[in-house]
Amino acid sequence: MSTFFFYGTLRHIPLLETVLGRALDPNLYRHGIAEGYSACAVEGADFPVIVFGGRGAEGILVEDITDEEVARLNFYEGGFDYSLTPIDIQTEGTTVSARVYFPMPGRLKAAGPWRFEDWQSKWGDLTTLAAKEVMSYFGEKSDKDLDFMFPTIRGRAASRLSAQARSYSLSPSGYTRADVTDTLMEVKHAGYFTLEQHTLSHRAFGGGKVENVQREVFVGTDAALLLPYDVKRDRVLLIEQFRAGPWARHDPNPWMLEPVAGRIDAGETPEQSARREAWEEARVTVETLHPIAKVYASPGCNTEFFHIFVGEADLPDDITGVAGLDHEAEDIRSHLFSFEALMDMVDNYGAANAPLVLAALWLARHRDRLRASA
Repeated sequence: MSTFFFYGTLRHIPLLETVLGRALDPNLYRHGIAEGYSACAVEGADFPVIVFGGRGAEGILVEDITDEEVARLNFYEGGFDYSLTPIDIQTEGTTVSARVYFPMPGRLKAAGPWRFEDWQSKWGDLTTLAAKEVMSYFGEKSDKDLDFMFPTIRGRAASRLSAQARSYSLSPSGYTRADVTDTLMEVKHAGYFTLEQHTLSHRAFGGGKVENVQREVFVGTDAALLLPYDVKRDRVLLIEQFRAGPWARHDPNPWMLEPVAGRIDAGETPEQSARREAWEEARVTVETLHPIAKVYASPGCNTEFFHIFVGEADLPDDITGVAGLDHEAEDIRSHLFSFEALMDMVDNYGAANAPLVLAALWLARHRDRLRASA
């Protein structure tokens, strides 16, 4: 058995219980202070590091951690560039030696004070939900695997919390999630995205139930999509890139024209994501954003939920080029099209991308209003 001191996110008991794989006995953890240390925020992250110096890092001291639980903790923390070090912790008037996760030298950069209460209110639920998926891979995935998967794990957690907070779907029948019984869920593939197989029963419109429905579901994240529109020049910017979907369908043209698009990162709003993606993918600075749709991409087999915008932007002749992020394997070329060329593309089925068609039709409906107010 081991004693651990948790100064950061693992002070959040639901998260710690998720990582350990058991409920915690309140008698086996108590408040403690690592005197002479501080918990500091990490630049570009929502978790802290412990550093030498300061008035003391507060946390919780947990006793009777088993070897199996140490392995689970190491698995969870392994992808976060930490290592274990024993230090003295002051608790209830005594000194106790406890193991603490310290940052690996040079891996993480401290950036000012970190407050557990602020993190707990903003990130506690999301981090705990993401940890449930992380820990489901214990014994199966490596630290390298988790590093690769973690952004979309958090994105999936954020997507589920967003869906729980608000549904945009209308159901005239009045049926809800409570009318479904999910009897079995199996993860058939877990990588950057996941594939789940659900076996369920649900209430039938004619009475009774539809029993033992089996469906495979692609589990992605929420995404923001943006059609940049220059009101004065009356033209749009589209991006072109290779797409795996048309390739797998054996389409001879797997490079597609589409709006700017990207995953909504955990903690981002759809609007923030749309503006960020516009710059990353097309070097476009968006002015006014017009939300035009909040829709499922393909609800029969896909969790992806799209927040689609038209964004007013300055689109001079020389704005086109090649952009994208190397670490996301993005190779993106931008193109300018007049409004009339865009609508010809839609009418002739050249805009073989559903969000692009939807954005173009919205623009056709509202174009006169936008130009009149420019």
